[in-house]
Amino acid sequence: MEVFELYQTAKGPSLFLLPKWRDRFQSITAGFTSRLGGTSEAPYASLNVGLHVGDQTESVIANRRLTAEALGWPFEAWTCAEQVHGNRVHRVTVEDTGSGRESLEDVIKGCDAIMTDVPGVLLASFYADCVPLYFYDPVRQAAALAHAGWKGTVQQVARVTIEAMSTAFGTKPEELSAAIGPSIGDCCYEVDGPVIGQVEQLLGNMAISEDEADAMLQRTGNGKANLNLKEINRQIMIKAGILPIHIEMTKWCTGCRTDLFFSHRMEGGTTGRMASWIGIRER
Repeated sequence: MEVFELYQTAKGPSLFLLPKWRDRFQSITAGFTSRLGGTSEAPYASLNVGLHVGDQTESVIANRRLTAEALGWPFEAWTCAEQVHGNRVHRVTVEDTGSGRESLEDVIKGCDAIMTDVPGVLLASFYADCVPLYFYDPVRQAAALAHAGWKGTVQQVARVTIEAMSTAFGTKPEELSAAIGPSIGDCCYEVDGPVIGQVEQLLGNMAISEDEADAMLQRTGNGKANLNLKEINRQIMIKAGILPIHIEMTKWCTGCRTDLFFSHRMEGGTTGRMASWIGIRER
């Protein structure tokens, strides 16, 4: 069963939600945008929410507003960071609320994971093939997002985020719920020697068995391999202490479904961005 379900509307954004989380966790909102239901024109058509890709700023802000409205959240709550394919984690405070929502000038600088325990803040991160990671601590009412491309995966941004939540909020990994959202699958993601070498080193350091490693890094010949970033991040979460039954992992591939998603690889690098989001509702 697919854990991220598409909810299409006649007007407005079409969004991917997590029914299990929606039913279980009434105190949060979490999901992933599609490319459908926005105002941007080609090659960013139509729900591009990335300010950094060359689209008209007015269109991006309009798309972000449409998304916030569809969620029933004020646009002022939208808070995001400058993603640099690293593993730095930033704790979002009340003072950070709204950072980067309309401009790159006031975005939270240089981090690929953001976390908060502040109700009313809507965390957002951006993607066009990389892996969106979601974390929610229902005991301490804390949430986080992490952006994991191959570089962030090798740097174990998932583990670093879990450790940061433990330090900041007292989060216990075994009490965390996590989700892995729509991203490029191993069916579409072929990598070469330099990437293969770093991924092999990661898997070795994680003590992943040879059979499991072969499933995550499938050799295709000519020094290349297909890479399963979703499963690698799931294994990082498990090694960091999250229970496997607490991890939801999508089957959606952004490369296979460019009718629903933007894909940097499949669209030649010029395309829009989707957003992951998570927010703790105000009581």
